[in-house]
Amino acid sequence: MAGLRLIVGLGNPGAEYLRTRHNAGFWLVDALAEREGGRFGNESKLHAHTAKLMLEGGPVWLQKPTTFMNKSGVAVAAALRYWKIAPEEMLVVHDDLDLPAGTVRLKFDGGHGGQNGLRDIFAHLGHGRFHRLRVGIGHPGHRDQVTPWVLGRPSVADEAAIRESIEQALGVLPLAVRGEFEKAMLVLHTPSAGRA
Repeated sequence: MAGLRLIVGLGNPGAEYLRTRHNAGFWLVDALAEREGGRFGNESKLHAHTAKLMLEGGPVWLQKPTTFMNKSGVAVAAALRYWKIAPEEMLVVHDDLDLPAGTVRLKFDGGHGGQNGLRDIFAHLGHGRFHRLRVGIGHPGHRDQVTPWVLGRPSVADEAAIRESIEQALGVLPLAVRGEFEKAMLVLHTPSAGRA
């Protein structure tokens, strides 16, 4: 399978959303850019902040849409067109209510699970054939509490767990960039695999 050429972190723009659960996708791409010495610049025609990294010997673009979460597809579709990248060469990093804080999962294709950013990407692309990295944020327990939950800040313990899971994901990212998704999933999804 082709490797990755675009990694999109989903979130909401603006300082007030910076530390919220919904911005877990931004947290990961920010951590990756910092680790690799990448700098984000505003790319207004792509409705996003973007950075270019050299990973595993090739160029990989990072994107943080400057649209709100429910309009993420606008930025993603623009980036795929502009850089001539196939959806299969993209990884979308997003928060996931169905996974406990501290859990991360890679997957390809499938539904959007009610995640508004993914839902809009589906609407723009007409399908879901792209890679996702699901960053668990836990569930408040009742669907009426979901909006304040995702737009709220996690507890100190939950934030530490989420950031630890992001570190785990960054550890397998080189495999995903090379197109070795099965191996990346095995390491990420097996608690002790690859971590002595």
